[in-house]
Amino acid sequence: MKDKQRVSDLRALTEDQLNDEVLKLKKEQFNMRFQRATGQLENTSRVRVVRRDIARAKTIAAQKRTDKK
Repeated sequence: MKDKQRVSDLRALTEDQLNDEVLKLKKEQFNMRFQRATGQLENTSRVRVVRRDIARAKTIAAQKRTDKK
């Protein structure tokens, strides 16, 4: 259920906003990678969620690019 809501939220964004969202998620992923390496990461399931959110945002951005053409 959360995924469907997340997808509808992402579809409402423009391409630039989607790119910003991907950048934000990649920064979060980078920080979590360091936390995991140092043993400070508490919510390990968040890594998977962020990775999938990045893929979701990139997919929707690609769809918007192909729709423009």
